[in-house]
Amino acid sequence: MPSIDVYNIEGKKVKSVDLKEEIFGIEPNEAVVHSVLVNFLANQRQGTQSTKTRAEVRGGGRKPWRQKGTGRARQGSIRAPQWIKGGIALGPKPRSYVYTVNKKEKRLAIKSILSSKVLENELVVVDALDLKEIKTNAMVKALNNLKVEGKALILLPEKNENVQKSARNIENVKTTLVNTINVYDLLKYNKLVVTLDTVKKLEEVYA
Repeated sequence: MPSIDVYNIEGKKVKSVDLKEEIFGIEPNEAVVHSVLVNFLANQRQGTQSTKTRAEVRGGGRKPWRQKGTGRARQGSIRAPQWIKGGIALGPKPRSYVYTVNKKEKRLAIKSILSSKVLENELVVVDALDLKEIKTNAMVKALNNLKVEGKALILLPEKNENVQKSARNIENVKTTLVNTINVYDLLKYNKLVVTLDTVKKLEEVYA
């Protein structure tokens, strides 16, 4: 069972807690993480790209020259794909790229990344993020106290306006909730900052 230190908002160690083995101590499954990440990115695509076929391009109703006797190759329309300003052959059309993966795969991918964060010492646990007011400086100071460098994802158990609004203007820092986390954000941000309540909720949701 993995154990991790808990700090307060001033950056001082408060205690240590044991994390659930089945969520924070499994062997990361890179293949499943990759599969779920590709699915997430595919589902974000708008699929609105479009080109015109030879039937949709303006003009080209008349045959450019007679079929035989000119010495040139036969042509039926000046809007065929081989002509300048012609239609596009086999070009993209509006479509949906959405597809689904199993819920068990998504859960395994999340648990794999959480376990890798623990293994790589990229998980920072705080006893609580109690900001009395919405103040960016207070959040910057807290992150500096916790020695959080680089890109950081702050994971909250529930909506906390003071924390969310204090962090929204900090470069490379993002806040999200336990019930809206995704593989892309967990991989994009190298540091994961969680509270004790967040750990409990993760263990409830992914147990």
